[in-house]
Amino acid sequence: MLSPTALRRWSWTHKWSSLVCTVFMLLLCLTGLPLIFHHEIGHLLGTEVEAPAMPAHTPRASLDKVLAAAQALHPDRVVQFASQPEDDDALWFVTLTPTPAPTEDFKSIAVDARTAAVLSQRPVDEGFMHIMFRLHVDLFAGLAGKLFLGFMGLLLLVAIVTGVVLYAPFMRKLAFGEVRRDRSTRVKWLDLHNLLGIVTLVWAFVVGGTGMINTWADLMIKYWQYDQLSTLLKPYAGQPTVPVAERGPLQQALQAAQAHAPGMKLSFIAFPGTAFSSPHHNTFFLKGNEPLTSRLLQPVMVDARTAEVTAAPKLPWYLTALLVSQPLHFGDYGGMPMKILWALLDIATIVVLGSGLYLWLRKGVQAGSASNASASSTTAAATVQGHTSLPATAAARTGSPRPHTEGRA
Repeated sequence: MLSPTALRRWSWTHKWSSLVCTVFMLLLCLTGLPLIFHHEIGHLLGTEVEAPAMPAHTPRASLDKVLAAAQALHPDRVVQFASQPEDDDALWFVTLTPTPAPTEDFKSIAVDARTAAVLSQRPVDEGFMHIMFRLHVDLFAGLAGKLFLGFMGLLLLVAIVTGVVLYAPFMRKLAFGEVRRDRSTRVKWLDLHNLLGIVTLVWAFVVGGTGMINTWADLMIKYWQYDQLSTLLKPYAGQPTVPVAERGPLQQALQAAQAHAPGMKLSFIAFPGTAFSSPHHNTFFLKGNEPLTSRLLQPVMVDARTAEVTAAPKLPWYLTALLVSQPLHFGDYGGMPMKILWALLDIATIVVLGSGLYLWLRKGVQAGSASNASASSTTAAATVQGHTSLPATAAARTGSPRPHTEGRA
């Protein structure tokens, strides 16, 4: 049993950790809801690219030819990444940027993997879904925005833990999940707030925790480059980035990477000088075929000049944790049933957020009214308020706001 002093401390921590992050968590929940169904919304809006139907055994075009077709549209840019959708190997998406360095200025070109014909070059930095994505990932503020949202996620986890500690003592006189429908509107919302909060507890903690981890992705990648890639690249010390004209055939490099890790599929390719590679390698990120291994990547570094495999380092535990956290955060590993479940839990979170704000604001109104009453009336009102509103200031925030997520930081 918590002592009165401990109870006040837990209540204060729960109250302020919840209030500070509430507005931002509400924003993340609202923007995360359409991101759960981004593929489906893309089809409705006509922004999803689909390869034309062809016989199953239609031969594939050379990867060099695919990249050449994309770069012909923007000859002043460099190819930064190339990838294929998880569910359609008939497409290539080629990312072109002014330099290999990380940037928000990029063009994404969809190319048919069989004919090397350009299928789409729609802008990726406009439209409803782009706005939702950027608000959800970094508030249009880049790394600073990601880290800020990560801190809000940390406050969310604090609010959840303190809410769990406070739930039992404040609800000991009520049955689990009881909503007192015969009481005032504020009390009914208080009970509903507690009910939704404790029922969605595990989901809130998982989504909040994985969302916080996703905001650290940029820093994790930089540390990986410093910690592990620097050791592998010692033989290339002092050499500049391999010029495009001196690079070997990319199709040959792809075949060498796949031969080094048989049974794995390509996820994406990072070209020399980019954040996921080195100045001297084409790095092929391969994935497994099982539900779990399909989320874990194996980098294979192929010398850009000779098209020979030089290293295949295992990803460190922190990048593995990042890769595993992403499908848990977005709910995109169980098909439509999982998406619907994630959406329902997201909506429940929005209700928790709204009810929490309502309870806090109503308490302020009641406190203001009480201060204007007579001395005897004030004493009586304080007694009643202390009985009915204590959970609102401390315990009721059990299911505090939690981000849906960066998605898709």
